[in-house]
Amino acid sequence: MKKIMENYQAGVNLGGWISQYRKLDHEHFRTFIVEDDIRQIASWGMDHVRLPFDYPVLEDDERPFEYKEDGFAYLDNCIEWCKKYGLNVILDLHRAPGYFFGTLQSNTLFEDKTMEDRFLNLWRTIAKRYANEGDNIMFELLNEMVEPTSDRWNKLAHKAIKAIHEIDSDRYIVYGGNHYNSINELKNIDLVKDSDRIIYTFHFYHPFLFTHQRAGWNQFTREYNAVIEYPGMCPNLKEFLEANPQYYEWNKFFIDHEMNKDLMIQDMQPAVDFMESTGETVYCGEYGVIMIAPLQSRINWHRDFIDITKELKIGRACWNYKVLDFGLVDHNSKVISEELVKVVSAK
Repeated sequence: MKKIMENYQAGVNLGGWISQYRKLDHEHFRTFIVEDDIRQIASWGMDHVRLPFDYPVLEDDERPFEYKEDGFAYLDNCIEWCKKYGLNVILDLHRAPGYFFGTLQSNTLFEDKTMEDRFLNLWRTIAKRYANEGDNIMFELLNEMVEPTSDRWNKLAHKAIKAIHEIDSDRYIVYGGNHYNSINELKNIDLVKDSDRIIYTFHFYHPFLFTHQRAGWNQFTREYNAVIEYPGMCPNLKEFLEANPQYYEWNKFFIDHEMNKDLMIQDMQPAVDFMESTGETVYCGEYGVIMIAPLQSRINWHRDFIDITKELKIGRACWNYKVLDFGLVDHNSKVISEELVKVVSAK
């Protein structure tokens, strides 16, 4: 584990603030996350936040390559609040010009040279702005890439790393793999051989049937519509899959396998293999369980996952601080479960 990661062991995402917002609304940006939220996160004993941000906060499509100070002010404020309360920050580009994981059919980042130039120039601009910051900040190139293969993304990621390091050679950069930062795609990342300032990342929501149970945006979980305990079995799954054979291949394993810590250890093995084969450091930028899951099962799952990551010395940031269906707090920043917060804050 790289020494810097000693200060990025237990964190939380600030999704829904300046990323995945309903509309570009400065009243929302000014009020959704405030200094007191950062103070509260620090009081839990966490050591960092992952700050997702969407490019329209910083740059308008109608005026490409022109950057908005009123947008950068939100990043600036968060960084200053975090320094005040002893937290580090990962700046995560959640939506880039020409790319968002929620618009896979219309993305143009890899076909439109202008979009690639905007992506690279945005990172140059961020690198220049925060060049005087130390290891309290890391840059995450792009959230949850989805491509048929990893080739085009690996090529662009290396261009972005070079562009950033030409400006700020000491900046640590977080680089994730294909298929929504799948742990199984770590092996397909093109390692950066000429820099020791790269942290490789994955996201972990295994098993999806449990962590996303009854999620309204996924057709399978919506139709299956089962309350699932952890540890435990999936109720009536065999009957459901027999009646809905289109889902059978992806989910048949769970007909007769319990969801438990042993299974989670197996699902974490690709990260172990990656670390052992490359000697590189990995980081889990997202993990979590949907809020409508039974609370005790939600706590149990988090406890098992964190036990495993602590043993492996893998830093992590849970998804999510507030709302977006995975929150630790409600709309008023009130803690939903003190026990869950205690579990996810453990270092």
